[in-house]
Amino acid sequence: MAGSFYAGSETALRRQIEGCFTHRFGPGQLPKLDRKGPRKIFGLVCPHAGYVYSGPVAANAYYRLSSDGPPELFVILGPNHYGVGSGVAVMDSGVWRTPLGDAEIDMDAARELVRRSGIIDIDESAHAHEHSIEVQLPFLQYIFGSSFRFVPICFLMQDIDTCREVGEALRGMLEGKNAVVIASTDMTHYEPHMRATEKDEKALDAILKLDEGLFYSILRSYNVSACGYGPVATLITAASKSGVSKAELLSYKTSGDITGDKSGVVGYAAIAFEKQRT
Repeated sequence: MAGSFYAGSETALRRQIEGCFTHRFGPGQLPKLDRKGPRKIFGLVCPHAGYVYSGPVAANAYYRLSSDGPPELFVILGPNHYGVGSGVAVMDSGVWRTPLGDAEIDMDAARELVRRSGIIDIDESAHAHEHSIEVQLPFLQYIFGSSFRFVPICFLMQDIDTCREVGEALRGMLEGKNAVVIASTDMTHYEPHMRATEKDEKALDAILKLDEGLFYSILRSYNVSACGYGPVATLITAASKSGVSKAELLSYKTSGDITGDKSGVVGYAAIAFEKQRT
């Protein structure tokens, strides 16, 4: 997606990411990595539109992450927008390349997830054209360089039973690991700004309550067109079963806040899930 969802050269991409951090809808300053941070963050919800639209909102999540200390592993969950490949698909080897370098897949973690859940397949084809996971990597590379590995999980099936099963497998795999889970989603799509904001407020409230059942009920009742609801439910499941008791909304904006055109917008949210320090 380099050159489309985000800038295509290293210099331009670094400049673009820095612009997201300093944007009026971002944290307002560049992140500084605290290598001795408390490591309380279990997971994040981040948007995945082009950086010009959702980058400042995403920057709020990554700014918070930079002050929390460096994780060794990221598990990035994203929806399958293209309908290609397995219902729940991981890759278990190789690197994903952006203008900021190579991000290496954690083979052991990916294969352990497959062992723990009978519905996760190793399937590269599901990831070949998908952007929702990829667009998170340059933010991570900007902050952490190449000092982390990651596991990408792409969800074509997003029913609640599937997501609870994957969330439970994820909880088991992450036990004892220095890891962060990132659920990639945009919120309501292509509705007027006020209507989208009202719908998203209800869905976000369910997320903040760490209640995936309520979240699905809200999605159905109000026809909330969030695309990555399955990844979010998976994160909620893994987080609540790992002792996470707090989720904080860091930012919510719509594309209309960015462009000024509020006739048909997409909602973007950044949320941090924190665990008690032990």
